Amino acid sequence: MFKFDGMKSRTLGMTLALALAGSASLLPAGPAQAQAVRGLPDFTELVEQVGPAVVNIRTLERTRTGAAAPGAMDEEMQEFFRRFFGQPMPGVPRQAPRPNRPQPDEEQPRGVGSGFILSTDGFVMTNAHVVEGADEVLVTLPDRREFKARVVGAPDRRTDVAVIKIEATGLPAVKIGDVNRLKVGEWVMAIGSPFGLENSVTAGIVSAKGRETGDYLPFIQTDVAINPGNSGGPLINMRGEVVGINSQIYSRSGGFMGISFAIPIDEAIRVAEQLRASGRVTRGRIGVQIDQVTKDVAESIGLGKPQGALVRSVESGSPADKAGVEAGDIVTKFDGKTIERATDLQRLVGNTKPGTRSTMTVFRRGGSKDIAVTVAEIEPEKPVRRAADKDEKPKGSPAAQSVGLSVSDMSAEQKKDLKLKGGVKVEAVTDAAARAGIHEGDIIVAIGNTEIASVKDFDAVIAKVDKTKPIPVLLRRGELATYLLIRPVR
Repeated sequence: MFKFDGMKSRTLGMTLALALAGSASLLPAGPAQAQAVRGLPDFTELVEQVGPAVVNIRTLERTRTGAAAPGAMDEEMQEFFRRFFGQPMPGVPRQAPRPNRPQPDEEQPRGVGSGFILSTDGFVMTNAHVVEGADEVLVTLPDRREFKARVVGAPDRRTDVAVIKIEATGLPAVKIGDVNRLKVGEWVMAIGSPFGLENSVTAGIVSAKGRETGDYLPFIQTDVAINPGNSGGPLINMRGEVVGINSQIYSRSGGFMGISFAIPIDEAIRVAEQLRASGRVTRGRIGVQIDQVTKDVAESIGLGKPQGALVRSVESGSPADKAGVEAGDIVTKFDGKTIERATDLQRLVGNTKPGTRSTMTVFRRGGSKDIAVTVAEIEPEKPVRRAADKDEKPKGSPAAQSVGLSVSDMSAEQKKDLKLKGGVKVEAVTDAAARAGIHEGDIIVAIGNTEIASVKDFDAVIAKVDKTKPIPVLLRRGELATYLLIRPVR
């Protein structure tokens, strides 16, 4: 039996380890190790190639129609909470007084995003949510030149795609890639302005393709770090081609959690071409409500495998109704293209030009049947306008109108559902109430320290308050209660 002194054994072990490490460093790298080193991607050339065509987008809005930013809390609101509750608003740090309060019609920052140059004459692609509702759009190029941009047509909220135009020529433009060649596991890169930090580069791999998270888009899922401000920026493959527009993230915290989504560039280009040609996007419809076909249903009716779109109902007088489509039909093909999932039908019909006569194959009571249908146009989405942007004033008593509100009484059932004893529902909002951040559908529970049980109470209290001072309003929005300050005189 051999015995070793503890210190000696540790010394011997360390000596052996160092010796082994030293000898290993002298050995040539194995094939696997060399391949791993050679296989690491280098994004430097891609950044140099694509970076000059990626832009920063800032948007402005006029304060006359702006509401308080979510979570914003000025010194007067904090003072209100200190007076009534003896402590500052939870989670809100004390702020220094702001002597230069924005005046009506003054333009204030609204948000930041990213975009990329489509053509040398100044057409830029971005997300619809980046520019929609902005009073002014500013584009900054990587060389620090800044331009005012014009939004081309109506941003398409269904696909979240928008095109803007700057007056410049000779600009660097991106190359458009082929999404069909994109593979899961492939390296991709993003350039954008997360949190306003311009020309930031992040990279990752394609996690999935055809991810169903939208009505009209099969998204590209990646693990590329995308954060607020990256929206509208390009997703780039290793050939330096744009394959998508970074649009959404999945998050429980509001920050990046390893799952982000990009709009496939082929879908985005289709939208962009329509916006440039006519200023709006037209889509087809046939008037059916559809659902997925389950495995059990497919086997039980003899369809074989679960595919196609199950027609749950047919709109009276719609193209499908006129063509003879029935509830219970399963659409397996549209214009010769196989319908694997219900969303495929929605996408194919939506991308069909209205007025086109198309052929649908339906599975009905054990057999297939071809049906000719003339595609109609889906009703265009109307742009969302805040009540403060409308010309008309809210209807209601003069007292309510003086603060920009129209309210209505709540039924006993509504109060019971919300577990409230009283309150009035906001029907319309503008002017001072809109600036305070009050929304249609909010429930006003109290004004100052006076509870509001009815419209009569509301009118009586509003008529008596001093409108030269901020009016504290306690309201319910969903399950949450909050205080907002209405400032009738500015």
